[in-house]
Amino acid sequence: MTSTASSIPYGVWPSPISAAIVAAGASPLTQLALGGADGADVYWLAGRASEAGRNTLLRQRGARVDELTPAPFNVRTRVHEYGGGAYAVAGDTVYFSHFADNCLYRVAGGGAPEAFTTGGNTRHADFVVDAARSRLIAVREQHPAAGHAHPENSLAAVGFDGRETVLARGHDFYAAPRLSPDGSQLAWISWDHPRLPWQGTELWLADVQADGSLGSPRLIAGGARESICQPEWSPNGLLHFVSDSSGWWNLYRLHGADIEALCPMEAEFATPHWTFGGSMYGFLSDDEIVCTYIQAGVSYLAQLNVAAAKLEPIPHPYQEIRELRVGPGFVALLGGSPTIALELARIDLANHELEVLAQSIAQLPALDYLSVPRSLSFPSSNGRTAYAFFYAPTNGDVQAPAGTLPPVIVISHGGPTSMASNTLKLATQYWTSRGIGVLDVNYGGSSGFGREYRDALRGQWGIVDVEDCIAGARYLAANGLADPERLIIRGGSAGGLTTLCALTFHDVFKAGASYYGVSDLKGLDDDSHKFESRYTDYLIASQPQAEALYRERSPIHHTDKLSRPMIFFQGLDDKVVPPQQSQLMVDALQARGVPVAYVPLEGEGHGFRKAENIVRTLDAELYFYQRVFGLPVAAGEPPVHIDNLPA
Repeated sequence: MTSTASSIPYGVWPSPISAAIVAAGASPLTQLALGGADGADVYWLAGRASEAGRNTLLRQRGARVDELTPAPFNVRTRVHEYGGGAYAVAGDTVYFSHFADNCLYRVAGGGAPEAFTTGGNTRHADFVVDAARSRLIAVREQHPAAGHAHPENSLAAVGFDGRETVLARGHDFYAAPRLSPDGSQLAWISWDHPRLPWQGTELWLADVQADGSLGSPRLIAGGARESICQPEWSPNGLLHFVSDSSGWWNLYRLHGADIEALCPMEAEFATPHWTFGGSMYGFLSDDEIVCTYIQAGVSYLAQLNVAAAKLEPIPHPYQEIRELRVGPGFVALLGGSPTIALELARIDLANHELEVLAQSIAQLPALDYLSVPRSLSFPSSNGRTAYAFFYAPTNGDVQAPAGTLPPVIVISHGGPTSMASNTLKLATQYWTSRGIGVLDVNYGGSSGFGREYRDALRGQWGIVDVEDCIAGARYLAANGLADPERLIIRGGSAGGLTTLCALTFHDVFKAGASYYGVSDLKGLDDDSHKFESRYTDYLIASQPQAEALYRERSPIHHTDKLSRPMIFFQGLDDKVVPPQQSQLMVDALQARGVPVAYVPLEGEGHGFRKAENIVRTLDAELYFYQRVFGLPVAAGEPPVHIDNLPA
């Protein structure tokens, strides 16, 4: 803060971080893989907001970066609706799923993509290349040609000639097929309704027969209350995996008939299986593992010597590591920190030198405009402790008038089995650089804090999450960090239910924003896709006990109690939380005379990908808060109409 900084009220500070910069600046980086003759080439997906949010596959070889899937190709799958695991690499050949037609394509060397399946109603994900048998092994999701019946999930072999053979079926869900180094065995994970994969899964192993089919599978680990994920084979053919049987997602291996814990500790070596293909560990040699793990919401990187049972930290600048892949003498990872936007980096494991290969944001604003978060823990209801990252208003050109306190947006993350990280996001800095604080809450039920904390939301969705967000807001107000009369809550998807419940059943927050939020739990069950169709059994209760609780906790049945101004954002192509969930709330508030705004978006699904829509939503949300709290607004055409709010 300079001595000549202007004195301007919180919430209207001029900022160089425009909505257009937020939309243009963030290029999502996901799904790492290694390939090439020596395994040293690094592959990744980059999201292109300026191209309707398509994902393109990039390869770094030496000093050169090539785009392997030019427009219109979109490397994306919608298996389980959330997708992931949309491509695989073997040597110089890439196999991928194209979002527009569900066909599988092959890119050999630097050639053009060529389709080798017919696509249609069949989706594939989580590929493993079985080169010896000229095929891929993948999770297959077969959708009915018509109607709303749930798809059938299975494991399938997809020949390079396009012919498919089902290898395993009978369970509701499959994931992570992994072929042993010699090709003689296949491991995979399955689970069944009503469970989600972070509640309980089973790890299976079967011999691959001479004709490519599978022998009788045998159960290795897992069950209704044990979550197994990330099975991988060491170079010498030992099956490794992550299990939360101890209460924490830790590393294990199958050694003969015994299951061995490799590094027991109160840390998470995995994250919830929302998407396919996640990887938080890999092999440097038979007995050397490079891994990342999470403690108290922060990531660490280490090298584990299995024989010596020794975990050695690897120096790095990140506080979040989303995934990694281990190559000969190096690790490639996606990492970020409070001052580093998500980036792809390569760390030499001999000298720990770091090379940045790609950045999600090419040019960051000056540090004077960036808010570095504080990690907070605070008391909540029933003796619980909750966690959050607090971003104070920050702008080197401006200071607020003495004696005033800022408005603060409390964010309830989606999932709800997920977590907030402190990686630099321009979407957060958009608010803080304008004089609006942000509290990003890891409420009870969040991942990254062990199974007990994750299970705090069991049967308590709409209660524990709301209590923790309220406790965080009150903590800020009590410590002079927020104006108690300008507390805002904002959430998307599952976080939208938290937002709506907080505003409907409590009076702490004065305004709110719902991004494709859940308002009707019964309607969510009726319309939900297969993967999440029984999620509420865990979050609320099983039928028939759930009926009364659904009505008790669904904001749509209590709109008479909701009197706070709200703005709603909804993708009209959303298959996860259908548009009527927002529309019904908007209609109810309009009828009751409550200030409300609605921004429906054509061509958007569950989460917004198009740059113009990211700009539109941010500008509309800012305008809404400024109007609600009587702050000056920018001249020109209002970005959104607000019903029931006098001019």
